[in-house]
Amino acid sequence: MNEVIKTLTNHRSFRHYLNTPVKEKELDVIIHAAQSGPSWIHGQQVSIIAVKDSVRKKKLAELCGQQDHINQAPVFLIFCADFHRAKLASEMEGVSFEVADDADSLLVGAADVGIALANAIASAESLGLGTVPIGGIRRTPLEVIELLRLPKYVIPISGLCIGYGTNDPGLNPRLPKEAFYHEETYNENQMDILHRYNDTMTEHRQKTTDGKSNANWTERIAGFYSRSHYNNAYPDVSRMLKQQGFTCKDMHIEK
Repeated sequence: MNEVIKTLTNHRSFRHYLNTPVKEKELDVIIHAAQSGPSWIHGQQVSIIAVKDSVRKKKLAELCGQQDHINQAPVFLIFCADFHRAKLASEMEGVSFEVADDADSLLVGAADVGIALANAIASAESLGLGTVPIGGIRRTPLEVIELLRLPKYVIPISGLCIGYGTNDPGLNPRLPKEAFYHEETYNENQMDILHRYNDTMTEHRQKTTDGKSNANWTERIAGFYSRSHYNNAYPDVSRMLKQQGFTCKDMHIEK
């Protein structure tokens, strides 16, 4: 197993950080790795905002749902799907800009962000740094957009804490391979797999919490994705999309 594979398969999410700055040279390497990932039509529909200022980090920690590890991490990156440059390209070339009216633009932007985010995580961890992605950046997206001065056609997708991690949480067991990997067609017979995985996660939680929790995977996931919880946690995403110009109309319906 080479060093790249070791880094990728040894990922864990750190939520505690030492009060040690990340070297600017290391941050440059991480950003370069993130930017080097592939993107749809080489459109490079991603921008990254780096936040180091303690006051701004504190505000972002609040906006993300009181996540104190954002305060602790010396660098907090916000990964944005960015079609602002595409809009400028359209103006420069004198053509209409219609991609934001198509729902596929959201898939493109989110996919490009995911690739850049994965590259950033892998490169940071290869340098001995700890990371944790922050989906809570979308909890109060309108305030985040204002704080970061994001222009139209730019939306925050994920944050990423980077720093020297402490209190190593260890590896979380992943789903069995047969749940994740499918050959030729999708295997819908997942129920037995999930029952077995629940047992694995219950045992893992009991060990990592000294018996304080025995929550299984389906219990936690079902609770998170229940309508009442999810609607309350991320109420402004649709308003954010509309404000930032993503109408997501179906442009291909024959009339």
